[in-house]
Order: sequence, then C-alpha cells, then structure tokens
Amino acid sequence: MHEPSAAAFEQLAREVLRRLPPPFSDHLADVVLRIAEFASTEQLAAVDIDDPYDLTGLYEGIALTEQSQWDHERLPPVISLFRQPLLAEMEETGVSFAELVRHVVIHEAGHHFGLSDEDMDALEASVED
Repeated sequence: MHEPSAAAFEQLAREVLRRLPPPFSDHLADVVLRIAEFASTEQLAAVDIDDPYDLTGLYEGIALTEQSQWDHERLPPVISLFRQPLLAEMEETGVSFAELVRHVVIHEAGHHFGLSDEDMDALEASVED
C-alpha cells in the first residue's frame, strides 16, 4: 500500500470543508488550506511542541468569535495539515486516512469558529460518512 500524497490530503481536506453544514460552511471561503510534510520550527514553538511528530494540524488566525471590525487588514486564517505526523498516527492507531483527516480538519476549523472540544465533536459527528 502506498502512502497518500500531499495532493490526496489536500483533496480530502477540501472535501471535508465542503461538507461542513451551514452556518460553518458559509464562513470558510477565506480560510487557506496548506499541506506540509512537517510543521515549521516557528509553528512548533507557537504551540510549545518540541517533537514535530506531535503536531498533525494547526489553525493560525483569529477565531471569528474574537474578530472585530478593525481586523480587516490581517492575513487570512490558515489550516495546516502535516503529512508525516498524520501518516505516523495512521500507522500507530490504525485509524483510516479519511477518518483521521476528517478529524483533524474539523478540529482545526473548529478553532476558526472558537468552538469548544465538545462542539467540535458534535460538528465532526454531523460530517461523518
């Protein structure tokens, strides 16, 4: 079995974002999706993680619940997925590619909306296959 490519990760992640129900889907047009092999040193430091295998995804931006009318000149929010840590987690846990990507994408999108972990779980359940 071959490992999913970065393009496969991106395609699946975009599909997950498209399947989010309104009103969530209505507020994701400006979110940038990035696939990288690993988090950068700066990204790891920002979340106080030393081992790059410990970070599978990251939301960088201001949650909608914390934005103000004065935030119009900021950079767009970014959801990053880190391919090598995700592949390692798939190998370690036996969780399927689709299930793992869905979980991480919804969790990171949840940060964009300022959701609690409980709300993210409910959102993820609404998008299941």
